[in-house]
Amino acid sequence: MPPIQVSFPGSHLGFLFFAGAGLGGQVWRAAGPMGKCLSCLKVPPPAHQRSISHHPTLQHPPPRHEYERTREVSESGSSLSGVEGRSPVPPPDAQSNGSGKNSVIISAPEKRSFYSRIPPLAKSASNEVRRLSSKDYSEAKICVLFDQYKDCQCDYILSEGIECLCMDLDVKPEEFKVLVLAWKFGAETMCRFSRGEFVSGCKALRVDSIKGIQSRFSDMLLEVQDPEKFKDLYRFTFKFGLDADASQRILPSDMAVLLWKLVFSQHEPSILKRWLTFLERHPNIRGIPRDTWNMFLNFTEVVGEDLSSYDDTEAWPSLFDDFVEFENDQLNQNITKDHKEESE
Repeated sequence: MPPIQVSFPGSHLGFLFFAGAGLGGQVWRAAGPMGKCLSCLKVPPPAHQRSISHHPTLQHPPPRHEYERTREVSESGSSLSGVEGRSPVPPPDAQSNGSGKNSVIISAPEKRSFYSRIPPLAKSASNEVRRLSSKDYSEAKICVLFDQYKDCQCDYILSEGIECLCMDLDVKPEEFKVLVLAWKFGAETMCRFSRGEFVSGCKALRVDSIKGIQSRFSDMLLEVQDPEKFKDLYRFTFKFGLDADASQRILPSDMAVLLWKLVFSQHEPSILKRWLTFLERHPNIRGIPRDTWNMFLNFTEVVGEDLSSYDDTEAWPSLFDDFVEFENDQLNQNITKDHKEESE
Protein backbone atom coordinates (compact mmCIF):
# COMPACT_ATOMS: atom_id res chain seq x y z
CA MET A 1 0.00 0.00 0.00
CA PRO A 2 1.41 3.42 -0.89
CA PRO A 3 2.30 5.87 1.84
CA ILE A 4 -0.24 8.49 2.91
CA GLN A 5 0.87 11.95 3.80
CA VAL A 6 -1.15 14.07 6.16
CA SER A 7 -0.40 17.80 6.29
CA PHE A 8 -1.42 20.19 9.06
CA PRO A 9 -1.64 23.93 8.44
CA GLY A 10 0.90 25.91 10.31
CA SER A 11 3.32 22.99 10.63
CA HIS A 12 6.08 21.60 8.40
CA LEU A 13 6.01 18.19 10.00
CA GLY A 14 4.96 15.26 7.89
CA PHE A 15 4.33 11.68 8.79
CA LEU A 16 4.36 8.65 6.51
CA PHE A 17 2.30 5.65 7.40
CA PHE A 18 3.22 2.25 6.00
CA ALA A 19 0.86 -0.69 6.11
CA GLY A 20 2.50 -4.07 6.00
CA ALA A 21 1.39 -7.58 6.63
CA GLY A 22 2.64 -9.08 9.83
CA LEU A 23 2.10 -12.26 11.64
CA GLY A 24 -0.79 -10.88 13.61
CA GLY A 25 -2.35 -8.75 10.84
CA GLN A 26 -1.61 -5.24 9.68
CA VAL A 27 1.14 -3.32 11.32
CA TRP A 28 1.12 0.49 11.36
CA ARG A 29 4.40 2.24 11.60
CA ALA A 30 5.16 5.93 11.62
CA ALA A 31 8.27 7.37 10.11
CA GLY A 32 9.46 10.92 10.12
CA PRO A 33 11.25 13.42 12.25
CA MET A 34 9.20 12.63 15.31
CA GLY A 35 9.81 8.88 15.23
CA LYS A 36 7.05 6.73 16.65
CA CYS A 37 5.22 9.48 18.54
CA LEU A 38 1.68 9.68 17.30
CA SER A 39 0.43 12.32 19.67
CA CYS A 40 0.87 15.01 17.05
CA LEU A 41 -1.88 13.47 15.01
CA LYS A 42 -4.47 14.32 17.60
CA VAL A 43 -7.27 16.48 16.16
CA PRO A 44 -7.91 19.60 18.27
CA PRO A 45 -11.15 19.20 20.19
CA PRO A 46 -14.06 21.61 19.68
CA ALA A 47 -14.11 24.79 21.68
CA HIS A 48 -16.76 23.56 24.11
CA GLN A 49 -14.66 20.50 24.93
CA ARG A 50 -11.28 22.20 25.40
CA SER A 51 -11.92 22.65 29.09
CA ILE A 52 -11.41 18.92 29.60
CA SER A 53 -8.49 18.51 27.19
CA HIS A 54 -6.03 18.51 30.09
CA HIS A 55 -7.24 15.10 31.19
CA PRO A 56 -4.36 12.56 30.97
CA THR A 57 -6.38 10.06 28.99
CA LEU A 58 -6.79 12.56 26.17
CA GLN A 59 -3.05 12.78 25.65
CA HIS A 60 -2.79 9.20 24.33
CA PRO A 61 -2.92 8.52 20.58
CA PRO A 62 -6.33 7.87 19.08
CA PRO A 63 -7.27 4.24 18.53
CA ARG A 64 -6.64 2.49 15.27
CA HIS A 65 -10.14 2.89 13.90
CA GLU A 66 -9.76 6.69 14.09
CA TYR A 67 -6.74 6.54 11.73
CA GLU A 68 -8.66 4.33 9.34
CA ARG A 69 -11.52 6.81 9.30
CA THR A 70 -9.01 9.62 8.79
CA ARG A 71 -7.53 7.78 5.85
CA GLU A 72 -10.93 7.12 4.27
CA VAL A 73 -11.95 10.73 4.66
CA SER A 74 -8.67 11.94 3.18
CA GLU A 75 -9.14 9.73 0.12
CA SER A 76 -12.68 10.98 -0.44
CA GLY A 77 -11.54 14.63 -0.26
CA SER A 78 -13.96 15.51 2.53
CA SER A 79 -13.21 17.71 5.51
CA LEU A 80 -12.57 16.11 8.89
CA SER A 81 -13.51 19.06 10.99
CA GLY A 82 -17.21 19.19 9.96
CA VAL A 83 -17.20 22.92 10.52
CA GLU A 84 -20.30 24.59 9.15
CA GLY A 85 -19.68 26.26 5.84
CA ARG A 86 -16.56 24.12 4.95
CA SER A 87 -16.63 23.11 1.29
CA PRO A 88 -16.00 19.43 0.48
CA VAL A 89 -13.68 20.52 -2.32
CA PRO A 90 -10.13 21.20 -1.02
CA PRO A 91 -8.76 24.72 -1.48
CA PRO A 92 -6.40 25.38 -4.40
CA ASP A 93 -3.32 25.54 -2.17
CA ALA A 94 -3.82 22.03 -0.74
CA GLN A 95 -0.69 19.87 -1.07
CA SER A 96 -0.79 16.67 -3.06
CA ASN A 97 0.40 13.40 -1.57
CA GLY A 98 1.91 12.27 -4.84
CA SER A 99 -0.90 9.91 -5.70
CA GLY A 100 -3.15 12.51 -7.29
CA LYS A 101 -5.24 12.86 -4.15
CA ASN A 102 -5.36 15.94 -2.04
CA SER A 103 -4.24 15.89 1.55
CA VAL A 104 -6.58 16.70 4.40
CA ILE A 105 -6.32 20.16 5.84
CA ILE A 106 -7.53 20.72 9.39
CA SER A 107 -7.99 24.36 10.23
CA ALA A 108 -9.70 26.46 12.85
CA PRO A 109 -13.38 27.20 12.32
CA GLU A 110 -14.09 30.16 10.12
CA LYS A 111 -14.88 33.39 11.87
CA ARG A 112 -18.23 34.59 10.68
CA SER A 113 -19.93 37.70 11.87
CA PHE A 114 -23.30 37.22 13.55
CA TYR A 115 -24.82 40.03 11.50
CA SER A 116 -23.58 38.51 8.24
CA ARG A 117 -25.91 35.56 8.83
CA ILE A 118 -28.98 37.76 9.08
CA PRO A 119 -30.59 38.33 5.69
CA PRO A 120 -31.18 41.98 4.80
CA LEU A 121 -34.61 43.14 5.80
CA ALA A 122 -36.80 44.42 3.01
CA LYS A 123 -38.21 47.87 3.40
CA SER A 124 -41.64 47.61 4.85
CA ALA A 125 -44.52 49.83 3.83
CA SER A 126 -46.13 49.53 7.25
CA ASN A 127 -45.02 53.02 8.25
CA GLU A 128 -46.44 54.47 5.07
CA VAL A 129 -49.73 52.61 5.48
CA ARG A 130 -49.91 53.71 9.09
CA ARG A 131 -49.31 57.31 8.05
CA LEU A 132 -52.01 57.20 5.37
CA SER A 133 -54.52 55.48 7.62
CA SER A 134 -53.93 57.76 10.58
CA LYS A 135 -56.79 60.16 11.27
CA ASP A 136 -56.41 63.90 11.05
CA TYR A 137 -59.33 64.30 13.44
CA SER A 138 -60.69 62.85 16.64
CA GLU A 139 -64.28 61.69 16.93
CA ALA A 140 -64.16 62.40 20.64
CA LYS A 141 -63.23 66.03 19.92
CA ILE A 142 -66.07 66.27 17.39
CA CYS A 143 -68.54 65.12 20.03
CA VAL A 144 -67.16 67.64 22.51
CA LEU A 145 -67.55 70.37 19.88
CA PHE A 146 -71.14 69.30 19.25
CA ASP A 147 -71.93 69.39 22.96
CA GLN A 148 -70.81 73.02 23.10
CA TYR A 149 -73.69 74.09 20.83
CA LYS A 150 -76.41 71.49 21.35
CA ASP A 151 -79.67 72.32 23.07
CA CYS A 152 -79.89 71.40 26.73
CA GLN A 153 -83.30 69.79 26.23
CA CYS A 154 -82.49 67.53 23.27
CA ASP A 155 -79.57 66.09 21.34
CA TYR A 156 -79.75 68.67 18.53
CA ILE A 157 -78.11 71.96 17.67
CA LEU A 158 -81.11 74.22 17.21
CA SER A 159 -81.44 77.78 15.94
CA GLU A 160 -79.82 79.37 18.98
CA GLY A 161 -76.90 76.98 18.89
CA ILE A 162 -76.49 77.46 15.14
CA GLU A 163 -76.31 81.21 15.65
CA CYS A 164 -73.52 80.71 18.19
CA LEU A 165 -71.79 78.28 15.85
CA CYS A 166 -71.97 80.75 12.97
CA MET A 167 -70.66 83.50 15.22
CA ASP A 168 -67.65 81.38 16.16
CA LEU A 169 -67.13 80.47 12.49
CA ASP A 170 -67.23 84.18 11.66
CA VAL A 171 -70.10 83.77 9.19
CA LYS A 172 -73.73 84.83 9.10
CA PRO A 173 -76.53 82.24 9.20
CA GLU A 174 -77.92 83.51 5.88
CA GLU A 175 -74.57 83.22 4.06
CA PHE A 176 -73.94 80.85 1.19
CA LYS A 177 -71.13 79.21 3.19
CA VAL A 178 -73.61 78.02 5.82
CA LEU A 179 -75.80 76.47 3.12
CA VAL A 180 -72.78 74.62 1.71
CA LEU A 181 -71.80 73.49 5.21
CA ALA A 182 -75.32 72.13 5.78
CA TRP A 183 -75.06 70.34 2.43
CA LYS A 184 -71.77 68.73 3.46
CA PHE A 185 -73.32 67.72 6.78
CA GLY A 186 -76.37 66.27 5.01
CA ALA A 187 -78.75 68.24 7.24
CA GLU A 188 -82.37 67.11 6.98
CA THR A 189 -83.90 70.45 7.82
CA MET A 190 -83.03 74.08 8.29
CA CYS A 191 -81.82 75.46 11.63
CA ARG A 192 -81.09 72.05 13.07
CA PHE A 193 -78.12 69.69 13.22
CA SER A 194 -78.48 66.25 14.75
CA ARG A 195 -75.50 64.63 16.45
CA GLY A 196 -75.19 62.08 13.67
CA GLU A 197 -75.24 64.78 10.98
CA PHE A 198 -72.66 66.90 12.76
CA VAL A 199 -70.28 64.02 13.51
CA SER A 200 -70.49 62.45 10.06
CA GLY A 201 -70.11 65.87 8.42
CA CYS A 202 -66.99 66.70 10.39
CA LYS A 203 -65.59 63.27 9.56
CA ALA A 204 -66.21 63.89 5.86
CA LEU A 205 -64.37 67.21 6.17
CA ARG A 206 -61.72 65.57 8.42
CA VAL A 207 -61.99 68.30 11.04
CA ASP A 208 -62.71 68.39 14.75
CA SER A 209 -62.51 72.10 15.62
CA ILE A 210 -63.84 75.51 14.66
CA LYS A 211 -60.56 76.43 12.98
CA GLY A 212 -60.70 73.16 11.07
CA ILE A 213 -64.15 73.92 9.68
CA GLN A 214 -63.08 77.45 8.77
CA SER A 215 -60.10 76.08 6.86
CA ARG A 216 -62.42 73.95 4.69
CA PHE A 217 -64.68 76.77 3.49
CA SER A 218 -62.48 77.65 0.52
CA ASP A 219 -62.39 74.02 -0.63
CA MET A 220 -66.16 73.68 -0.30
CA LEU A 221 -66.77 76.84 -2.33
CA LEU A 222 -64.41 75.58 -4.99
CA GLU A 223 -66.15 72.21 -5.04
CA VAL A 224 -69.61 73.59 -5.80
CA GLN A 225 -68.27 75.44 -8.83
CA ASP A 226 -68.45 72.11 -10.60
CA PRO A 227 -71.82 71.97 -12.45
CA GLU A 228 -72.70 68.51 -11.16
CA LYS A 229 -71.82 69.39 -7.59
CA PHE A 230 -73.83 72.59 -7.80
CA LYS A 231 -76.77 70.66 -9.19
CA ASP A 232 -76.62 68.38 -6.16
CA LEU A 233 -76.42 71.39 -3.84
CA TYR A 234 -79.36 73.01 -5.65
CA ARG A 235 -81.59 69.97 -5.22
CA PHE A 236 -80.51 69.62 -1.59
CA THR A 237 -81.61 73.20 -0.93
CA PHE A 238 -85.26 72.38 -1.66
CA LYS A 239 -85.34 69.59 0.91
CA PHE A 240 -83.35 71.70 3.34
CA GLY A 241 -86.06 74.39 3.26
CA LEU A 242 -88.94 72.04 4.06
CA ASP A 243 -90.33 71.75 7.56
CA ALA A 244 -89.72 68.08 8.29
CA ASP A 245 -91.72 68.19 11.53
CA ALA A 246 -94.75 69.43 9.62
CA SER A 247 -94.18 66.85 6.85
CA GLN A 248 -94.06 69.53 4.18
CA ARG A 249 -93.74 68.40 0.57
CA ILE A 250 -94.19 71.78 -1.11
CA LEU A 251 -91.89 74.69 -0.37
CA PRO A 252 -93.74 77.87 0.65
CA SER A 253 -93.29 80.62 -1.92
CA ASP A 254 -91.71 83.12 0.47
CA MET A 255 -89.21 80.49 1.62
CA ALA A 256 -88.53 79.50 -1.98
CA VAL A 257 -87.74 83.11 -2.88
CA LEU A 258 -85.24 83.36 -0.03
CA LEU A 259 -83.58 80.07 -0.94
CA TRP A 260 -83.34 80.95 -4.64
CA LYS A 261 -81.59 84.17 -3.71
CA LEU A 262 -79.26 82.24 -1.43
CA VAL A 263 -78.34 79.33 -3.70
CA PHE A 264 -77.73 81.64 -6.68
CA SER A 265 -75.82 84.23 -4.66
CA GLN A 266 -72.48 83.22 -6.21
CA HIS A 267 -73.65 82.99 -9.84
CA GLU A 268 -76.96 84.71 -10.50
CA PRO A 269 -78.89 83.80 -13.68
CA SER A 270 -79.95 86.70 -15.85
CA ILE A 271 -83.69 86.00 -15.45
CA LEU A 272 -83.61 85.38 -11.68
CA LYS A 273 -84.74 88.84 -10.65
CA ARG A 274 -87.64 88.84 -13.10
CA TRP A 275 -88.68 85.39 -11.94
CA LEU A 276 -88.72 86.47 -8.31
CA THR A 277 -90.66 89.61 -9.23
CA PHE A 278 -93.23 87.43 -10.98
CA LEU A 279 -93.70 85.33 -7.83
CA GLU A 280 -94.04 88.39 -5.60
CA ARG A 281 -96.67 89.91 -7.85
CA HIS A 282 -98.73 86.75 -7.84
CA PRO A 283 -99.56 86.00 -4.21
CA ASN A 284 -101.90 83.26 -5.37
CA ILE A 285 -98.79 81.14 -6.01
CA ARG A 286 -98.42 79.83 -2.50
CA GLY A 287 -95.98 76.99 -2.97
CA ILE A 288 -93.29 75.55 -5.20
CA PRO A 289 -93.37 71.80 -5.86
CA ARG A 290 -90.14 69.80 -6.08
CA ASP A 291 -90.40 69.31 -9.86
CA THR A 292 -90.81 73.04 -10.42
CA TRP A 293 -87.81 73.76 -8.22
CA ASN A 294 -85.61 71.25 -9.98
CA MET A 295 -86.70 72.26 -13.50
CA PHE A 296 -86.03 75.93 -12.85
CA LEU A 297 -82.27 75.23 -12.92
CA ASN A 298 -82.64 73.77 -16.42
CA PHE A 299 -84.91 76.66 -17.36
CA THR A 300 -82.21 79.22 -16.53
CA GLU A 301 -79.70 77.31 -18.66
CA VAL A 302 -81.92 76.82 -21.70
CA VAL A 303 -83.82 80.05 -22.22
CA GLY A 304 -82.09 83.27 -23.14
CA GLU A 305 -82.25 86.54 -21.34
CA ASP A 306 -85.11 87.68 -23.55
CA LEU A 307 -86.86 84.26 -23.30
CA SER A 308 -86.78 83.99 -27.08
CA SER A 309 -85.66 80.34 -27.01
CA TYR A 310 -88.51 79.23 -24.79
CA ASP A 311 -90.70 76.56 -26.39
CA ASP A 312 -94.09 76.16 -24.75
CA THR A 313 -94.61 72.80 -26.49
CA GLU A 314 -91.93 71.21 -24.34
CA ALA A 315 -92.75 69.59 -21.01
CA TRP A 316 -92.15 72.63 -18.85
CA PRO A 317 -94.17 73.21 -15.67
CA SER A 318 -97.23 75.33 -16.27
CA LEU A 319 -95.85 77.96 -13.93
CA PHE A 320 -93.10 78.65 -16.47
CA ASP A 321 -95.72 79.23 -19.17
CA ASP A 322 -97.37 81.79 -16.93
CA PHE A 323 -94.02 83.45 -16.29
CA VAL A 324 -93.21 83.76 -20.01
CA GLU A 325 -96.67 85.10 -20.71
CA PHE A 326 -96.28 87.59 -17.90
CA GLU A 327 -92.92 88.70 -19.29
CA ASN A 328 -94.33 89.10 -22.80
CA ASP A 329 -97.17 91.20 -21.44
CA GLN A 330 -94.71 93.34 -19.58
CA LEU A 331 -92.67 93.72 -22.74
CA ASN A 332 -95.72 94.68 -24.83
CA GLN A 333 -96.84 97.16 -22.21
CA ASN A 334 -93.44 98.75 -22.26
CA ILE A 335 -93.49 98.96 -26.04
CA THR A 336 -96.97 100.51 -26.04
CA LYS A 337 -95.96 102.93 -23.37
CA ASP A 338 -92.91 103.97 -25.35
CA HIS A 339 -95.02 104.61 -28.44
CA LYS A 340 -97.42 106.79 -26.52
CA GLU A 341 -94.60 108.81 -25.09
CA GLU A 342 -93.13 109.31 -28.55
CA SER A 343 -96.44 110.38 -30.03
CA GLU A 344 -96.97 112.97 -27.36
